Amino acid sequence: MLRIGTALALVCAAFAATPPALAQQRGAAQAAAPEHRQIAFAAEAGAPGGVLLLPLAGADDLAARGAMLSEDERAAVARAIASARYEYGARATLSLRGIGAWDQIMLIGVRPDSDGADYQRAGAVAGRALAAEPGRLTVAASGLGGDAVAAFATGLGIGEYRSDLYHTRDRQTREHGPVAIVTDEPQQASALFAGRGRALIEAMAWTRDISNEPANAVYPETFVARARGAFRGVQGVAIQVLDPPAMERLGMGAILGVGRGSQRPPRMMIVRYRGPNSPEQPIVLAGKGITFDSGGVSIKPSENMGNMRMDMSGAASVTGAVLALSRSRAPVHVVAVAALAENMPDGGAIRPGDVLTAMNGMTIEVVSTDAEGRLVLADALAWIDANLEPAAVVDLATLTGAVRTALGDDYAGLFSRHDALAEQLSAAGDTVGERLWRLPLDPSYAADTASTTADIKNSGEGGAGAGAGAHFIGEFISRDIPWAHIDIAGVAYGGANDWKPAGSAGFGVRLLERFVRDFQPIPPAPETE
Repeated sequence: MLRIGTALALVCAAFAATPPALAQQRGAAQAAAPEHRQIAFAAEAGAPGGVLLLPLAGADDLAARGAMLSEDERAAVARAIASARYEYGARATLSLRGIGAWDQIMLIGVRPDSDGADYQRAGAVAGRALAAEPGRLTVAASGLGGDAVAAFATGLGIGEYRSDLYHTRDRQTREHGPVAIVTDEPQQASALFAGRGRALIEAMAWTRDISNEPANAVYPETFVARARGAFRGVQGVAIQVLDPPAMERLGMGAILGVGRGSQRPPRMMIVRYRGPNSPEQPIVLAGKGITFDSGGVSIKPSENMGNMRMDMSGAASVTGAVLALSRSRAPVHVVAVAALAENMPDGGAIRPGDVLTAMNGMTIEVVSTDAEGRLVLADALAWIDANLEPAAVVDLATLTGAVRTALGDDYAGLFSRHDALAEQLSAAGDTVGERLWRLPLDPSYAADTASTTADIKNSGEGGAGAGAGAHFIGEFISRDIPWAHIDIAGVAYGGANDWKPAGSAGFGVRLLERFVRDFQPIPPAPETE
């Protein structure tokens, strides 16, 4: 059971500790920023004008889906398609201007056998391409089922996200008009979108925003404040926050050790959502929340260190997943645990060779202060083990450069002692297009992390760095609890592509939302060693 009495709740307003000038600048940017496009579903199109978006799998779709175009306009579009040698490839776009009363006609390719994930991804690509396009948008989706239309609409909302949070002039000039999606099943599509799609859009935007923010705006205290604001008024949600005195009483020496070098003390935030008719045992999602990672005394090179403001992407995504589930009133029982700290190298910081004691009493030799994510997760998992009776635990972390070397930006690394849990997570990732690749938890990793000074050390001796990190985290959760670790270091953020701007990808929100909804009970005994 959750022991509310062990925590001191943190009550503070958003931006309370943000430097005033930055808070004012961010406030101005937020005020100028356009809201998400308002999406409505209709059986018939309105008057022509603005942008017309045509999802097409082939030439035959133009006649059916382009019914709102005149014969001459359809002929002009067909000529443009032929001239551009457009082949209707999946998510391939073609922008046409100067046809009829439309400011722009955009084509987006969809495969004939597309599923919901394909339509959502196509919608995201179109939303990204049209993110800077003002005015209203009409989507011609006749002939697509209500579920496909709702998925496409969800993708549109996800794709329109912009990461230029502190731009002011440019954001003031771009005002989106409404979206009208023309479909044969407007009521079904509207219900599906309202029940789930809109919440996913909002959760993805929140996750990306808080990940993209600079570290002088988002740190443990303000992360909690932002989360409180996001969940305000949502039914079935309870938030508990452990501050340093509470963590000291609980013996959380690992996360407190990581935060010792920073003037901004750590927090452990627990967000619990229990939906209608949900199971007794919760699914627990734990996230690494290093709001800035300098490496500590084992300091990182200066190149790309600014990206370490996004080293809290795991905590952002597990919080975002629960935000999506709770705002859509999903019939699930889920808990997000965000282990939040800033890793800085002042005179009080931990050093290589220091020994920390985690909440469960295990002692940890610090080999590298830059292997700090596993330290904050050690106390998070120990707290989960002691205070909850989870059906499963999944942790998400930008943990190692090694996983990026192994898998690039195509897959996140998946580690688990439980085959059934790994299979459910992989299936969820395949469904939403956030792919996982399972890597081994070899018994040899115990030797790699063995310490002559303490019970365990926080870094292995070269070799399988991602596996050693996963093994370390797994030592802080009982072996009979189904547990998986997902290393998202290669996929959490990066440059712009056809469906996201530069910065956070919000990776894990859609995967975990799908996983929790589809979860099936797992035998408690470990299935693999």
